[in-house]
Amino acid sequence: MKKPGIATICLLAIASLLAPVAAQSQEAWPSKPVRMVVPFAPGGPTDVAARLLTQKLTEVLGQQVYVENRAGANGTIGSEVVARAAPDGYTLEMGTTGTHGINFSLYDKPSYDPVKDFAAITRMAEFPNLILVHNSVPAKNIQELIALAKAQPGKLAYASFGSLTLLSGALFTSMAGVDMLSVPFGGVAPMMTAVTNNDVQVSIVQVFSSQALLKGGKVRALAITSAKRSPVAPDYPTVAESGLPGYEAVAWYGVFATAGTPKNIVDRLNTEIRRVVAGAEIRDALFKQGAEPATDTPEEFAAIVRADVAKWARIVKQTGAKPN
Repeated sequence: MKKPGIATICLLAIASLLAPVAAQSQEAWPSKPVRMVVPFAPGGPTDVAARLLTQKLTEVLGQQVYVENRAGANGTIGSEVVARAAPDGYTLEMGTTGTHGINFSLYDKPSYDPVKDFAAITRMAEFPNLILVHNSVPAKNIQELIALAKAQPGKLAYASFGSLTLLSGALFTSMAGVDMLSVPFGGVAPMMTAVTNNDVQVSIVQVFSSQALLKGGKVRALAITSAKRSPVAPDYPTVAESGLPGYEAVAWYGVFATAGTPKNIVDRLNTEIRRVVAGAEIRDALFKQGAEPATDTPEEFAAIVRADVAKWARIVKQTGAKPN
C-alpha cells in the first residue's frame, strides 16, 4: 500500500484540528444577533407575525432576533437576500405561500429557487380567506355563484391583491369552468372599496381584513377557502363542501434559512419555534389576525413547499395568470 505523502498528512492534520472548531461553532449557535428578513413592508400581516415570533425567539435563544424588512417585487427581493446569504443560521426569512409557493411560476425569470435555495424550518400559521360577494349578487352560496357565472359569462368580476388572491381566483374559475374577469388592485384598501361600491362583484379576502367589509353590511361571505372549516371563522362552510370539491387556497407563513444551514441549527429552530407558537400568547395573537397556528417538521414543511410550487405552477400554466 502506498504511504501518504507529507502534503496529505498535513491536510489530514489540519482537518482534524478544524473539525472540533466547526463543531463548537455549530453547538454555540447563536453567538451573535440573528436577522429575520421580512420580504414585505412594515405593518403588514407577515411583518406582524415575524415580530411576534422574533420577540419570543430572542427570549429562548439568548440572542437578539430582529426583523429586517426588504420589500419589493411581491416578496422576491427579500427572498433573494436570504437565498444568497451565508448558510450559518444568522439569516432567516418569514416566507409565505406567495414567496415560496407561487412566485417561482408567476414570474418569467425567478431570481431564486424556493426549494433548492432554502432550508425549510417550519410554518408558523395558516391564513384562510373568505369569498365575498356584493349584496347585489343574487347567489347565496358557492353553487349559486357558479351557476350565475355560467349563465352570465364574463359579466362578473373578482378583485385581487397579491399573488395568492390572484391565483385563488384563477383556481376557482378554472375548477368551476366559469369566465370571470380578474381585476387586480395595488392594495387591500382600494380592493375593499371597489367591492363595497360594487365596482367588482366578488373578492377573496383574508378573514381579518374582511371583517370591516362584513360589518358595513354591503357584502356577505359565501365560504372559506381552507380544506376544512376553520376555528377563526366557524360559521362559514368551505368552498369544497359548498359545490367545488377539492378546492383549497390558503396562505401560510413559515420560517426558512439558507440552503446548507447545518441540520443542528435547523432542528433547534424548529423545536423552539414550534414550542413558542404552541404557547397561549402567540396562539391568541394569531387568532386575532384570523390565523390558525400551524407548525411542521422541516421535512413536512419542505414537502408542503414542493406541493404548493407544483400546484400553483399548474394553475399559472392553465390560466396564463400574470403578476399584478
